Amino acid sequence: MRCERIWRGARLATLDETRPGLGIVEDGLIAATDGRILYAGPAAEAPAFEAAETIDVEGRWITPGLIDCHTHLVFGGDRAHEFELRLAGASYEEIARAGGGIVSTMKATRAASEADLVAAALRRLDALIAEGVTTVEVKSGYGLSDEAELKSLRAARALGQARPVSVAATYLGAHALPPEAKGDKAAYIDQVIALLPCIAAEKLADAVDAFCEGIAFSPDEVAKLFTAARDLGLPVKLHADQLSNLHGAKLAAEFGALSADHLEHTDADGAAAMAKAGTVAVLLPGAFYFIRETKVPPVDLFRAHGTKIALATDCNPGTSPLTSLLLTMNMGATLFRLTVDECLAGVTREAARALGRLDSIGTLEAGKSCDLAIWDIERPAELVYRMGFNPLHARVWRGK
Repeated sequence: MRCERIWRGARLATLDETRPGLGIVEDGLIAATDGRILYAGPAAEAPAFEAAETIDVEGRWITPGLIDCHTHLVFGGDRAHEFELRLAGASYEEIARAGGGIVSTMKATRAASEADLVAAALRRLDALIAEGVTTVEVKSGYGLSDEAELKSLRAARALGQARPVSVAATYLGAHALPPEAKGDKAAYIDQVIALLPCIAAEKLADAVDAFCEGIAFSPDEVAKLFTAARDLGLPVKLHADQLSNLHGAKLAAEFGALSADHLEHTDADGAAAMAKAGTVAVLLPGAFYFIRETKVPPVDLFRAHGTKIALATDCNPGTSPLTSLLLTMNMGATLFRLTVDECLAGVTREAARALGRLDSIGTLEAGKSCDLAIWDIERPAELVYRMGFNPLHARVWRGK
């Protein structure tokens, strides 16, 4: 059988669900052509391939390319000065009244050109790529006007043209209420909904997101948005139960959401509903750490109900200026007590599931995109255990 490229001499963590644990294959081989995996498994069981190129990885580990399934990479400015103010004792409310918080980022995002937004986001994206990330989700949500939200989504799409990486774009117009809305959330949600047909027609977003919280939007407002998105065939996901329990996880499940994210205050009903609907729990330890939260997500409930768990950086300027998925895994283990297997699955297979892309990425299986991360490690636990250390040997995206 002919193929373009073979990687041999490999130890594979396939994440194949038909295999136990991480789907480990000790003496493994991967064959690919046209950017797709033809075979991934034991070398002794592989067909007789004729390859244009054979790469001996000399006993290194290969995992699926990493997937960051929740980021806000596209935004203007930064909020480092606010960080200093908080360290000096200023409250969030004091900073917001002084023009800081999300309003500060909104102003900077609106003032930036699309090219400016792309250039700034590429620096953050490059940090992720350097750690083996091959797919990244990018949300809008800092423009909060029709023009600025469209600009942000176009910038997100442009990232995938500027770098060898797959980008899933998400429309997060219902992120916060802009000042010009003058407190009228109902009217603003109608504005967010009115932009959906344009976004769908131009294929600017792969999903629609919202922030369901007392400081953001109510379950009824989110449901109205999600109904409109569903009518246009756009999948949904939800920032849910981060600061309080508004039963956002259950709401997300009712709409068959791809994921519900944060989830510190989710209850048993929410966990069970998510499991039944196939909605992935995306945990964001960077935000938990940065804003010094104390209530951890109910990991034991998710395990008990069989809710799938993913991990992501939540890279954003205000609550998680994090651009390391490796550090995210360590945080998931140390702060949330996830196992090594859960952490690695959370940034590969389950992250793919949270984007609705498990059919094409997230595991090393025939037919899937040949997205690989090749590591200089002795065991997979090193990827979770180390802090500030990047053992990536090589990254492969679509077979190259």
